[in-house]
Amino acid sequence: MPEPYLTADLPGTGGIIKESPDDFRVDEIPSYSPSGEGEHLYIEIEKRNLTTLDLLRKAASVFSVPERDIGYAGMKDARATTRQTISIPLVSPEDAGKLADENITVLSAIRHKNKLRTGHLLGNRFSIRIREVEEDAENKARAILAQLVAKGVPNRFGRQRYGSLGNSHLIGRAVINQDYDAAVKLLVGDPELITNERWKLAATLFRNGQLTESLAALPGHCRYERTVLRKLEAGKSTKQAIKSLPRSILRLYLSACQSFLFDRVVTMRLATLNSVWEGDFAFKHDNGACFFVEDEQVEDARAKRFEISASGPLYGYKSTLSRGQSGIIEESLLESEGLKLDDFTLGGGLDMPGERRPLRVALQAPLLSSEDGDLLLSFSLPKGSYATSVLREITKSPGL
Repeated sequence: MPEPYLTADLPGTGGIIKESPDDFRVDEIPSYSPSGEGEHLYIEIEKRNLTTLDLLRKAASVFSVPERDIGYAGMKDARATTRQTISIPLVSPEDAGKLADENITVLSAIRHKNKLRTGHLLGNRFSIRIREVEEDAENKARAILAQLVAKGVPNRFGRQRYGSLGNSHLIGRAVINQDYDAAVKLLVGDPELITNERWKLAATLFRNGQLTESLAALPGHCRYERTVLRKLEAGKSTKQAIKSLPRSILRLYLSACQSFLFDRVVTMRLATLNSVWEGDFAFKHDNGACFFVEDEQVEDARAKRFEISASGPLYGYKSTLSRGQSGIIEESLLESEGLKLDDFTLGGGLDMPGERRPLRVALQAPLLSSEDGDLLLSFSLPKGSYATSVLREITKSPGL
């Protein structure tokens, strides 16, 4: 069942996005500039049709450095044209050009004293072309944008967070529950949900117990599926096979589980997204600090001015949950999923401490125009927020 819309009372424009990588542009808004001195080289690149993980793997190979030593501020879309910065230790600016290829353009290379870390940016600027829109699309979009500016954008992670089969969160929950048989089954995939014919065949063979044949059928892009099946073929347990995956990939599955639960909280609070309740753990947009709402009337006025917003949990073993009615929502959701906060203590570098995330974010500097029957839309969002949260409201397209 699709998630409800904040602007459900307004008709959408319809349309499609990402028909071409040039239809979806993302530019990082850095929180600081490199100083020009230090052992880390900050390389600003423009990439097309390439995931951030693919970029990191290539940089590790080109410069012969461990992938874990390469810094980046945030993950970026694959089917897009994106500008982002990575940091690499002990590389000279003159060598930065070695990273360039048909999908990667090196824009600058400047030294800095520290590694670039996840979250070291203010946000992202998006420039998007929406094709095949309905009649009167620009006026429809303007009405929706006005509501999003006034009320805020639902801060959902959305479908792109849950992988091509939409089940990354289920893999994460299986790992949290230590149900490694289920985790392997979910990773290989349900044949009925897979469109790639070779992958569908591999998944079918796996379901039929034909492990060696399944391995042979897997397409090249199923890198982690192949890793797990090879371990199973070598006689390892499903736990050993899953734990053989890179820690960064396992954490992506675990964080997808956190994201799914957070999105559930956003949906339950959608009707009052621009309000706070007594007992809320409110988020201050100027500095990211959180506090408990004691006086609902006073703090709700601040929420209407967009100084603060209600927050929701990215559940973890250190999570502080809200109180009152919002606390009941957060606690009952966790209980309905059969989870406890302590379950996020997994060891082996997989512990998930948790944090708070605002249920809405400000839509910044939106610009809208039409060209050749398409909508041209640009806007900025704070770090960690997704353009699809805006686009699904505007288009009302079921695929977003």
